[in-house]
Amino acid sequence: MADVYYDKDADFNILNGETVGIIGYGSQGHAHALNLKDSGANVIVGLYKGSPSWEKAESDGLKVATVEEVAEQASIIMMLIPDTKQKEVYENSVKPHLSPGKTLMFAHGFNIHYNQISPPSDIDVTMVAPKAPGHRVRQLFEKGVGTPALLAVHQDSSETAKTQALAYAKGIGATKAGVLETTFGEETETDLFGEQAVLCGGISSLVKAGFDTLVKAGYQPEVAYFECLHEMKLIVDLIYQGGLDYMRYSVSDTAEYGDYVSGPKIVDSHVKQNMQDILESIQNGNFAREWILENQAGRPSFNALKQQDTTHLIEIVGQDLRKMMPWLKDTV
Repeated sequence: MADVYYDKDADFNILNGETVGIIGYGSQGHAHALNLKDSGANVIVGLYKGSPSWEKAESDGLKVATVEEVAEQASIIMMLIPDTKQKEVYENSVKPHLSPGKTLMFAHGFNIHYNQISPPSDIDVTMVAPKAPGHRVRQLFEKGVGTPALLAVHQDSSETAKTQALAYAKGIGATKAGVLETTFGEETETDLFGEQAVLCGGISSLVKAGFDTLVKAGYQPEVAYFECLHEMKLIVDLIYQGGLDYMRYSVSDTAEYGDYVSGPKIVDSHVKQNMQDILESIQNGNFAREWILENQAGRPSFNALKQQDTTHLIEIVGQDLRKMMPWLKDTV
């Protein structure tokens, strides 16, 4: 079982006298920076000159400077820009300022695990990865609760890397919910697999396949949308709240029986083998190589696939139906 840490296990005072540099001010960047600031840390945000986020960060009461300036001034540097941008920013703007004793942090292990970034041996390299989108990390912090997170240590030059990472996790509110210890490799591989096979790729393809099956059989697209996409959140919320058992307790007996007898027909041995193949492509680095090359080529396949799904009938129908439900804008 994983080791889990809470408020009592972390000492935020460890960050006293430290300057925390947050590179990026997007979804995760703004949440980390504001939560740490509200917790009492000395925070400075690193952005490129001309960044549209510069004025926003300043209006939020944060100090802002260029990435180079932040890398020079900060003793703890958290990389919160997209994976695909990190290597270039690291090499050009961060690496030259990584003097011995500093800490380089990540919220996802991709670039360390796949050797896109190779830090010097005389610094600490750690990870604190909240398990929620940035806006949710901020919202829960403001409510006084917090978001669960993963913690990992890749390099422990100081021999205090873990305690410092726990202090950081406490500063963003994660220790209120629980911080699980892992490794960069485990976080990276399980995160990519979950995204591809279940959370994003799996769900998206399942929803579209169900919708297409009903429409092809002559049912109204609007009805198919409600049955295959709209109600997905209702079911997932029940699972999120109390697991599969609570979801099955909450639905009808007919739905529960259909779950048991039809679910395994959808996720059969072929699907499970495909999942295994996806996991192997993540473990052996094939997916990472493909994604890196795709970005170097200007994302031709990515853009084509994105355009193809944007024009899918389920998206067109959904846009119209969601106009009937303005309250969805307030739904988290």
